[in-house]
Amino acid sequence: MHHFHRLDGALACEATPLADLAGAFGTPLYVYSTATLTRHYRVLADAFAGQRALIAYSVKANSNLAVIATLARLGAGADVVSAGELLRAVKSGIAPQKIVFSGVGKRDDELDAALAVGIHQFNVESEPELLRLAARAQAANLVAPIAFRVNPDVSAGGHAKISTGKAEDKFGIAWAAAPRLYALAASLPGVAPVAVDVHIGSQIGELQPFAAAFGKVLGLVEDLRRSGLAISRADLGGGLGIPYRDGDAPAHPDEYARMIADLTRGRDLEIILEPGRVIVGNAGVLLTRVIDVKHGESKTHVIVDAAMNDLMRPALYDAHHEIVPVRERAGAPQLCDIVGPICETTDRFAADRWLAPVEAGDLLAILSAGAYGAVMASSYNSRPLVAEAQVDGARFALTRRRPSLEALLADEIADPWIR
Repeated sequence: MHHFHRLDGALACEATPLADLAGAFGTPLYVYSTATLTRHYRVLADAFAGQRALIAYSVKANSNLAVIATLARLGAGADVVSAGELLRAVKSGIAPQKIVFSGVGKRDDELDAALAVGIHQFNVESEPELLRLAARAQAANLVAPIAFRVNPDVSAGGHAKISTGKAEDKFGIAWAAAPRLYALAASLPGVAPVAVDVHIGSQIGELQPFAAAFGKVLGLVEDLRRSGLAISRADLGGGLGIPYRDGDAPAHPDEYARMIADLTRGRDLEIILEPGRVIVGNAGVLLTRVIDVKHGESKTHVIVDAAMNDLMRPALYDAHHEIVPVRERAGAPQLCDIVGPICETTDRFAADRWLAPVEAGDLLAILSAGAYGAVMASSYNSRPLVAEAQVDGARFALTRRRPSLEALLADEIADPWIR
């Protein structure tokens, strides 16, 4: 469920017309709904209310400070994959003791930053990372709580580029190596192995791949306990899908929580969850304005002021987003491509899509854009990063400014040599 709906015939976010936001802040513009963020978090939290669970919001899905702060106020922790995301989480009000640090390539300075603030857990992805972390923690007279991210060789995910649990993927340690590496970790003074971690992919709509992976992980937990290790946590990652198209029906958080409860019953484990898309995906839209409608010999192109640098998912994953006029005009729908102004054929949000008639100046909303939208944006073609705003009922505010062209160039040096 989300809170984007028609109000007096025009699309609104909660009680605020999207046209008002476009008028205040220009386009392209990401718009996030506080009511939707709140509802999605609470649905997930309520589903796990009977379990000992830490909901560590996956910051990589949407790292806007106002979005993270909204979730922090609701009680969320954070899953981070860089020192920058760690800083964003702490700055937004998430306690370090509710933060887990994931990622396949953590630098020494990132390990040091997480050690210094005292995070809940490091999700270690290789033996070299383990040895570096143990040495740095010991040098700081600290003990880092760790999990190994294990690779269960379970294929899942809505696209090959977001499946992360197969044997050939770069993520995690090989399943067969887990007993040896846990024994090694237990012998090192700077780390304490307390958990097993798994994450098999993103935009997963069915429960079966989760159940297969989690069953293997929980079996490993029992094996490690029998070997004498005090494993008290299971980090089950994220990946639960959302509906991007009308008719999509991915598994509901209630079903997901019941499946996990059945698997973990009687095991005395803290469960860590790393949801991202399922919380923020349908809480955001990308608002864009039509520049021109170009009628070719065989195709109509609706050219908008947003581009692939603002929303990469269609170009990167062939991802589908519903696209609707903010205010619909009368007339028969037209078959068109909806494209941006960038000099790339892949700068296209939709191909052969039926769309109500539009004219230059009309506003379109690209739906389900709250996850992996603004976080993946760039300034390609020297286009300033897209602005972001958040709505709370009838009030709204800018949460990330659009840089000026001068600011875009401010860190560059035209003549780096002293003459």
